[in-house]
Amino acid sequence: MNNKKKILIVSPFFYPEPISTGKFNTDFVRSLSEKGHEVTVLCFHPFYPSWKSKKSNEQIEGVTIIRGGNSLIYPKKIILRRLVLEVGFAFFVLKKLRKAQKNKDIIIPVFPPSFAFYLLFPFLNRTIRKIGMIHDLQEIYSSNKKGFIHTIVKYGIHKIEKKCFNACDKLIFLSNEMKEEAEKLYQLDPIKSTVQYPFITLKNNKTNQLSSILKPEHRNIVYSGALGEKQNPRGLYDFFNYASDAIENGVFHFFSQGEVFNQLKAENKNPKILFHNLVPKDNLEELYQKSDVQILPQLANTSCGSLPSKLPNILASGSKILVITDKNSEIEKLFSRNHLHTAINSWEPEVILEALQHLLISTSKDPHQIKVASKIFTIDSLIQEILN
Repeated sequence: MNNKKKILIVSPFFYPEPISTGKFNTDFVRSLSEKGHEVTVLCFHPFYPSWKSKKSNEQIEGVTIIRGGNSLIYPKKIILRRLVLEVGFAFFVLKKLRKAQKNKDIIIPVFPPSFAFYLLFPFLNRTIRKIGMIHDLQEIYSSNKKGFIHTIVKYGIHKIEKKCFNACDKLIFLSNEMKEEAEKLYQLDPIKSTVQYPFITLKNNKTNQLSSILKPEHRNIVYSGALGEKQNPRGLYDFFNYASDAIENGVFHFFSQGEVFNQLKAENKNPKILFHNLVPKDNLEELYQKSDVQILPQLANTSCGSLPSKLPNILASGSKILVITDKNSEIEKLFSRNHLHTAINSWEPEVILEALQHLLISTSKDPHQIKVASKIFTIDSLIQEILN
């Protein structure tokens, strides 16, 4: 019996997107292809995190990439920007679906966005197994917003996510917290839901190209990655401003891109807060190694909405990490269960500063942290769940 599968991945975020879901999808697809599976991807041309389309013809050997969305223009207003993405991607997928789904064994919609799968589901070949991969619960983030328009948006998100999740034969969540919240929100059958943490993607690349940025004479406190609402960028910047006079030789770095990043950079007057573009993938390990502390922030009351996909890489690098998360969140429990450091539950500057200063006392990497990461965050277990 041939155990090699023909798989269709549906997500706007894909190679060569440098961060977030795009990077996750790329590494996931590469691994599937390397194991001999035939993979087709319906995606957009790269646009994240700048929200400006950049036409790309880049390919991955053994993978069929079908791109669209190059002509889309994304508004500055977040709610309109998401609407353009959802609707634009939905119609692109509908246009390409008939040919793309031919002879496929498995279709994997990656949520969010959800509207594309909501529309295409009636047109799917019923013999194709549908496995939903859930990165974020958008309803959680919409719940923090007030006003008539946001109430309507939240209602729409609830209806769409509920139908999409229940239409799948299997659901893979990136945290137990997300799984439990989704089962409660959408009355999901627990039998078809499972949890697989994000996976380590570091390749043991040894580079030395960031020394002029992360200078060894400084204590480099770093945030790296997407900078959107769920990271509480304003709260993080305000803390960096507050802590900059309290940490001797401290320099605070943002490595990111996008509109929020540009806004904070434009208003910054503090010479101890520096803004840099995202580092190339090959320099990621160097970035972590030369960071005295990596900050991983979550907006209050949103931890059940997602689990940051960069967490495994930071832990696997041995870099000291300070997580700001909700009480009893998935990350806090994971850290407590495995004796990892450090997760706190407050955005009060004094609390964050105390935790940061405590981490900075130690100068060595944590071998226990590396061992735990290599055991928990593996791609093979994720692929096994897909094929099981």
